[in-house]
Amino acid sequence: MIFCLFLCVLLYSQHAHCSHICPKNCICEQAASVQCFRVQSVPPLISNNLKKIHLGYNHLKELKVIFSLFFIDFILLSHVLLRTLDLQKNNLRQLPRGLPSGLEILHLGHNRIHSLQESPLEGLEKLRVLNLQNNQISTLCANTLTLLQKLECLYLDGNKIESIQMRPQVALSNLLSMGSNRISSISSTFFSSLQLLKTFDLSSNRFTKVPHDLPRSLVHLNLDSNQIRSLRNRDMSQLHNLITLSVSSNRLVSVDGGLRLPNLSVCELAGNQLRILPGRLTSKLEKLDCRQNNIQEVSFQQLAGMKLLKHLFLENNSIQNFEANALRNCIQLTSLALEQNLLSAIPHGLPETLVRLDLKGNNIDTIHERELKPLRRLQVLNLRNNKLSTLPALNLPKLKLLYLYGNPWQCSCELLEVKKALLAQDVEIRPDFCSEPVHESLDEWRAYVLAQDICEKQTSDLLLERKTDHIDSEEYDDYDL
Repeated sequence: MIFCLFLCVLLYSQHAHCSHICPKNCICEQAASVQCFRVQSVPPLISNNLKKIHLGYNHLKELKVIFSLFFIDFILLSHVLLRTLDLQKNNLRQLPRGLPSGLEILHLGHNRIHSLQESPLEGLEKLRVLNLQNNQISTLCANTLTLLQKLECLYLDGNKIESIQMRPQVALSNLLSMGSNRISSISSTFFSSLQLLKTFDLSSNRFTKVPHDLPRSLVHLNLDSNQIRSLRNRDMSQLHNLITLSVSSNRLVSVDGGLRLPNLSVCELAGNQLRILPGRLTSKLEKLDCRQNNIQEVSFQQLAGMKLLKHLFLENNSIQNFEANALRNCIQLTSLALEQNLLSAIPHGLPETLVRLDLKGNNIDTIHERELKPLRRLQVLNLRNNKLSTLPALNLPKLKLLYLYGNPWQCSCELLEVKKALLAQDVEIRPDFCSEPVHESLDEWRAYVLAQDICEKQTSDLLLERKTDHIDSEEYDDYDL
């Protein structure tokens, strides 16, 4: 026994003596961080002054040093300054034991861990972040995380968890991420100790309704890619602090009018089955995303209270009716996306604050100058794939980018003049239109040349007429004097 102890001390002294040497296949940075590649075990010559060890993307099956499995606890526990340990993308099948007590961040994602035992986590009283995403965990036990009283963030995405019935004995204060599992229900008792939780991710699970008794403290809630059919006030009325709500790619057919979420700033509802645009939402809303639904009309009543709205995304719907001045209260709106709808004209009374307007893939065949003239701040205008044959003069001083592809343009002299004016304004037109065609047909080429000659002649005649009028005016003025 004495001999074994002597051997351990000897080995450790040799390790300490060589601790300034960077291990093979590793990169050492200022003696405080080391990252190792293509290793199958923990390198034995790692300095015990390290604060970060990155062993991710290797072939580790268990934590052991090359020369002795017995020595692993002695080696790791000697790293009293170690704060971050990265063991992602290895072949670990269980939680490593003997981890340094000062550890604050532990990454164990993308391994083969199938269960959480309490004992390997003993002593990790300072752990703040535990990443266990993309493993094979199927159940959670109530006492597993009991010892991690300072835990702030827990990542359990991409496992095989089906239901949660237990009550965690740890007060997560920041984030709980459980996306991409098989969860269909959560017991109300689960949230009783999570009253400080700010971010909760339950995306890509099997929920058919919003879980009951969500923590009042929530600021961000992600329920994307589930099977939820409705958003009801009674399920979320306690979420007075919620800023971001994402329920995209579900089966939503209804949203209660005036959801009682007074601080909601971002509402993501894309990829559902909504027929009516959710109305009377909070006045603090800045972004509303209702892409890829079945919305058929937009009215002033639906948007009247959204005075802080900056981004409204309604593309890929069936909007045919857009009430005139429906956006008159949206006095901060900068982005309006209406691509792939059934509009036959540009909506009347668009807010002058718009910076980007997307109208691609509608049935617009005519644009009047008065419809766009108020948009003095517009920088991007997308008119692709409509039924336009001509354009009016676009008096848009800030315009930088204009999309026109997929329209049946008739390259008249007036349209060519509009194009020249846009180019003179340094507007980028994508793609170019009414430019010199490259046709094999001689008749088409002659038609193009003839059209150009006619336009040039008309332009010359117009300039000459203006010049004559100008001279006559001058003579008349002189005579008058």
